Amino acid sequence: MNWKQELEDHYEEREAYALYRMVMEERFGLSHTDILLGKDSQISEEKQEQLKEILERLKKFEPIQYILGFADFYGHRFSVAPGVLIPRPETEELVKTVISLAGDRVPAQTQILDIGTGSGCIAISLALEGYKLSAMDISEDALSIATKNASNLGAEISFIHENILQPSPCSDKWDIIVSNPPYVCASEANNMRFNVLMHEPHIALFVPDSDPLIFYRAIVSYALSHLNPGGWICLEINQAFPDKIKQLLTSFGFKEPTIINDQYGKNRIAYAQL
Repeated sequence: MNWKQELEDHYEEREAYALYRMVMEERFGLSHTDILLGKDSQISEEKQEQLKEILERLKKFEPIQYILGFADFYGHRFSVAPGVLIPRPETEELVKTVISLAGDRVPAQTQILDIGTGSGCIAISLALEGYKLSAMDISEDALSIATKNASNLGAEISFIHENILQPSPCSDKWDIIVSNPPYVCASEANNMRFNVLMHEPHIALFVPDSDPLIFYRAIVSYALSHLNPGGWICLEINQAFPDKIKQLLTSFGFKEPTIINDQYGKNRIAYAQL
């Protein structure tokens, strides 16, 4: 059976081959050259059954990261499952921006909080750079996966089970607060890829059209009382609302809010200093 052809019935040709190649390499140890030499047609019956199962899941548009169980981010490999958002390459810009904002601070003495940590990719990437990290999430499933990732990658993180919309009293303070919160408006769902819409957790994606800044307002309010003097807030944002985010930050007393673009030229990061 020509599985590459079957995938092309569901994906564009280049994407179909990229998915097939990734499966063959990661799950069956076959390189691009091996595929060109036809070695993928010589795998055992047992492996053929495994391949059939994987490709059937792909034909249902299940994300390849969930099928293989991992996603690469900032040079590290993170376990992922349907309970967490799949890390995106553009979110690496958030990590780079936080490191830039930390400047000459001694990493081991720089306290950072990641709100809505999900898989832990942001917090763990920063912890592996030497910073002192806390990470918060409302989802116990997400915290379980993030804890596993931290253990696997040797990162020391203080995890917090918390709802940022109704935070518990806390006297802790941080030098930088970073977050990639839910920010996709419900009305934008029709413009999203089918595999994201059908399989990734909506709690980590969507906000109501009537209040698209609900999480930003909560995070900025929390930061106001939990940042050390001169501390920074750094946020991934919906590209449609850069001016509203800047206005929000200014209204809470943050100085000179700045928007930066990702590698695709889209408004992606907002940061400001208290």
